[in-house]
Amino acid sequence: MHRRTKIAALSAALLLTAGAAGSAAASPEARGAGGQREAAALTGTAKLYRPAGDDITFTFDAHLAAADTMDPEAATGTFGFRHVYPDGTSGWAEARVDCLVTGGKVAVVTGVVTDTDTPFKGKRVGVSVHDDGKRDRLGYSWIGSEPEETKKLPKCMSAAPFEKVRSGTGDFRVLPWQPQYPEAG
Repeated sequence: MHRRTKIAALSAALLLTAGAAGSAAASPEARGAGGQREAAALTGTAKLYRPAGDDITFTFDAHLAAADTMDPEAATGTFGFRHVYPDGTSGWAEARVDCLVTGGKVAVVTGVVTDTDTPFKGKRVGVSVHDDGKRDRLGYSWIGSEPEETKKLPKCMSAAPFEKVRSGTGDFRVLPWQPQYPEAG
């Protein structure tokens, strides 16, 4: 009987620990080292809505540590996209984050493309996200007419989030940036 009580207590403790860990991982206010809230974050995956049948997926895992609150160019992480056209041809890219700025439910992330089968290799690209909780939106820097081969996109820049995300696919999560300014004297 004593053994059963120990097993039951251990099982309950494990369930409580797993539940707490799951709740912490799902929290919109991600915690970094030492339990401190990150300065900003953009995470998640979604497919764009395209009535012609294109399959376009964007994925984000971008973070700005609390220690870097006043330096959005210290952001780390990756983001990527894959575009499969209706005829079966495709293009994809993965980028290393070099800037992340968020405000409310909107985020702008830029990064240099590290791996791709597109002309973006070695180029900075930017993506914007609006996490509205119902139907997210997304924008990207390559919407303009300037050729990617000559474009010099600055850090932290992208087009407004003009594209609709396919219903049921958006799970973007934007953690708002809260810059800390010195008090006026």
